[in-house]
Amino acid sequence: MAETTEYDLIVIGGGPAGYAGAIRAGQLGKKVACIELERAGGTCLNWGCIPTKALLKSAELYQKFKKAETYGLSATGVTFDFAKVMARSRTVAGQMAKGIEFLFKKNKVDYFVGSGQVAGTGMVTITSGEHKGKFLKTKNILIATGCKMRRIPGVDVDGVRVMTSREALAATTLPKSVIIVGAGAIGVEFAYFYNAFGAKVTLVEMLPQVLPVEDEEVSKTLQRAFEKQGIAVHLGTKCENFRVGKDSVKVDLIAGETKTEVEAELLLSAIGVVANLEGVLASNLKPELDRNYLKVGDDYQTSLRGIYGAGDIIGPPWLAHVATFEAINAVNGMFGHGTPKRVKNFPGCTYCQPQVASTGLTEKAAKEKKLDYKVGKFPFTASGKAVASAESEGFVKVIADAKTGEIYGAHIIGSEATELIAEYGLAIELEAGVEEIHQTIHAHPTLSEAVMEAAAASLGEAIHI
Repeated sequence: MAETTEYDLIVIGGGPAGYAGAIRAGQLGKKVACIELERAGGTCLNWGCIPTKALLKSAELYQKFKKAETYGLSATGVTFDFAKVMARSRTVAGQMAKGIEFLFKKNKVDYFVGSGQVAGTGMVTITSGEHKGKFLKTKNILIATGCKMRRIPGVDVDGVRVMTSREALAATTLPKSVIIVGAGAIGVEFAYFYNAFGAKVTLVEMLPQVLPVEDEEVSKTLQRAFEKQGIAVHLGTKCENFRVGKDSVKVDLIAGETKTEVEAELLLSAIGVVANLEGVLASNLKPELDRNYLKVGDDYQTSLRGIYGAGDIIGPPWLAHVATFEAINAVNGMFGHGTPKRVKNFPGCTYCQPQVASTGLTEKAAKEKKLDYKVGKFPFTASGKAVASAESEGFVKVIADAKTGEIYGAHIIGSEATELIAEYGLAIELEAGVEEIHQTIHAHPTLSEAVMEAAAASLGEAIHI
């Protein structure tokens, strides 16, 4: 390609926002380039969402083998090869990355591996990699560089004793013990994973509940499930005085006036993410920011004309499916294919066991908004399919307007929660209420009946087992 090549769109970042935006523009017949630092798919596909789900599936299956007698089966001498478990996750990530690269070719997206920097209006330069020094002209720029893991101040990530999720995904040996700082989705998923394979896990959260963004009742249920599994959960607890030694890490846990020392082979930092904007913009370009994230308008355009942002780089919620939605809407808008939509209704999912999924308002948020609401709740212990599958832990909870039945929020903890939540998301999008879900016939016996029965419960009409 000649250095004078001019594009309709250049995307910086190849994660769920970047590759989706680039491919959508290609589908619209536009000339597109995508610049990604490492490999198509970004953090989510290569070092986040996808490989972690492969690991969690291995953990889930191992646990099921160990409980084979529950199903009247015998599975003796079941062992695991941790290196192979990790290798499989890398294979899955690689396979999916190749799929993105195929879609780039199919939609005629020029793909550059390296760092991209916005040099000025309509100008991007590649600052690292094979094409370093190449200048590209463009009509539009989409910044989709996402986030990177937040580091614990004063604690170096060495990939041996101290890790973030990225280093953990590259490890090949199972630690005997782990301290996980942060009980958001990443911390909770790794806590389940390590514990399932026999590591002693200590999960520490500064806030008063695991999964702080979830409904309190769901979080308490997950906490009890984790403690039953053998995970030590410390809530309302700060970590201080980190001591990283040759063979272990020691940390002081501070809960009120109580100080406790814990020690483990590995410390995993899961305290959140920060915007990844370093080197993305030339020093003379200063778009408006909000808490270091790109601030964008309803059309996803930044304060700099012709420069857009989508995905994690424009702030929470930091979710791959939200990033994809934002990028597609940004591209549709910039090329005149409808009015861009901003994210309102979205699912949040955590893939530990039991799974957690939600959409809309928590009950606490409904109270704070002083809404006149009612709650429908249905336990999986009353679901024939869940009991038959020996997966009866958890419940479905729906929060709806007391008069109209409009759904304000839905919360699920239990088997396949991350799949079941989609029905409530669709209902909210189509403005269907609990009555419509209740009156929709669901096959019996299925886990999805619990979604219907929770809606029925809000109307005082739940009956099925």
